[in-house]
Amino acid sequence: MNPNQLMETKPTVPSTPVPPAAAPVAAPAPAPAAKVRKDERAVVMSVRGLRAGYAGGASVLKGVSLDVREKTVTAIIGPSGCGKSTMIRCLNRLHEALPGAYCEGDIHLGGRNVLGIDPVLLRREVGMVFQRPNPFPTMSIFENVAAGLTLNGERDAMKIAERVETSLRRAALWDEVKDKLKSPGVGLSGGQQQRLCIARALAVEPRILLMDEPCSALDPIAAARIEEALVEIKDELTVVIVTHNMQQAARVSEYTAFMLMGELVEFGETQQMFTKPSDKRTEDYITGRFG
Repeated sequence: MNPNQLMETKPTVPSTPVPPAAAPVAAPAPAPAAKVRKDERAVVMSVRGLRAGYAGGASVLKGVSLDVREKTVTAIIGPSGCGKSTMIRCLNRLHEALPGAYCEGDIHLGGRNVLGIDPVLLRREVGMVFQRPNPFPTMSIFENVAAGLTLNGERDAMKIAERVETSLRRAALWDEVKDKLKSPGVGLSGGQQQRLCIARALAVEPRILLMDEPCSALDPIAAARIEEALVEIKDELTVVIVTHNMQQAARVSEYTAFMLMGELVEFGETQQMFTKPSDKRTEDYITGRFG
């Protein structure tokens, strides 16, 4: 090999091994949907400046204002005579049905002023469960629950039967009565009758369910079953409950309103109110210093 050929010869460079292709990286799993904070839920009913009472008498409610949020339980507490029951009865216009009663202010449901809605139509959206159970005495268990459906014109027997079962399940009563649906509703125990009334109210699928001291006439075991029913339904509709029982309010509600002498003293998240109330009167009532 001559020198020129030697100069033109290039050294052999060992080839660099090519690394294997990296495995495709899996896309990250989507983050779980954020849980909506209770105070971010939509307002389903807005009350502003609500005044109520009886002609020629003292006012029972004196300018009450609060917001009821969707799919929550709001408890109304306060001593006897503070206006709790009057307040809840104004929300579906039952108060006005009493002789000489009046109700003024704004109660908005879905952008409509409740005080301008036909009460019959309103009560399809805002149901009511009273202090004492009131099943229809001449009707069976099944007929009691189906009463609102048939009154509203439902004629499909299969749909009625499905709704009756669903409502009884939601009221935590189905397992106890499924084999005796044709028996009289008044033949049930007091606690069962109250849950029957809850099922009857749920059957027409209201947006809001009002409950006026539903456990006051019941023993602790029956009251516990009512609370079980509240836990069952409160993720599906809005509940407003009047109660004298502080422990019950703390257990079942997300929001609490404390009323005193016709005025709304304090309203807010239940946990906050029961642990650190902002008003001394609220603290005194919750801790049993009066009421």
